[in-house]
Amino acid sequence: MSALSCWGIYRELAHSPGRETDDAEILRATAQRLEEKGFRASLKTAEEIGESREEPPAFLFVMCERLPILARLEHWRERGVCQVNSASAIRNTYRDRMLPLFEKNRVPFPASVLVPTQLPIPSEAAFRESPTGCWVKRGDVHATQTGDVVFAPEPASLGHTLAAMNARGIERAVLQEHIPGDLIKFYGVGEVDPRAQTGNGGDWFQWFYHRDQRLEGHAFSARELAAAASRAAAALGLEVFGGDAIATREGRIVVIDLNAWPSFALYREKASERIASYLAARFRGHVEVGVQE
Repeated sequence: MSALSCWGIYRELAHSPGRETDDAEILRATAQRLEEKGFRASLKTAEEIGESREEPPAFLFVMCERLPILARLEHWRERGVCQVNSASAIRNTYRDRMLPLFEKNRVPFPASVLVPTQLPIPSEAAFRESPTGCWVKRGDVHATQTGDVVFAPEPASLGHTLAAMNARGIERAVLQEHIPGDLIKFYGVGEVDPRAQTGNGGDWFQWFYHRDQRLEGHAFSARELAAAASRAAAALGLEVFGGDAIATREGRIVVIDLNAWPSFALYREKASERIASYLAARFRGHVEVGVQE
């Protein structure tokens, strides 16, 4: 096997609701760009990896998220396989791990509490009576189907949502404060420099407003957005990431979610080139470190 061989691993279809094609296309585009940079890239599904006994190459670029495959990736990492994103970083996007990491690293994030879905509602979830309501999000992976993220405007709907999650076998949920403001989507590659608002050099950062909202146009600092996104990604260990933030009326930036390797749908061509350049540097650097050791 060539020293420059690498595998790309697709995200599981169940974890790409409404984004199956976009998720696949960004991985294919990245593989093509890596080929142009001298790598030999093979794309595999998570199911293929789970069933195969084939030894992996030295480099992996991955979008998969389920725990069994992440455990296998972690085993390979311990044997020296270079991975972007790493299995541990992907696992950190599960909300039960994300919350304490964001708190520890002072990421600007809404008030959130992890609670059991079994009723009665825990007393520490006091903000359930907030006049603005709260968001109820399953406590592990990101949304995979309808009912995984639900807005509860009052305590009664909160109870119904938790009961519905419990009936589906979801044991814990995150209750998250609702932050009014303009909803922003952001993408990042590498260690984002807040001074480079659209990304320069080896790093890349891009943001845009979500569609389907009544945009208020609140003024905010793009540098502060990039800094908040970078801090959030660093807290989880992510190198290729995307997420959502709110720009409040006061101009404050609040990160409300962070994902490992999103679809980059609106910026696929540019993003795939940036990601491939970043991967090529990471992979070749991994080889150089190994030679020195």
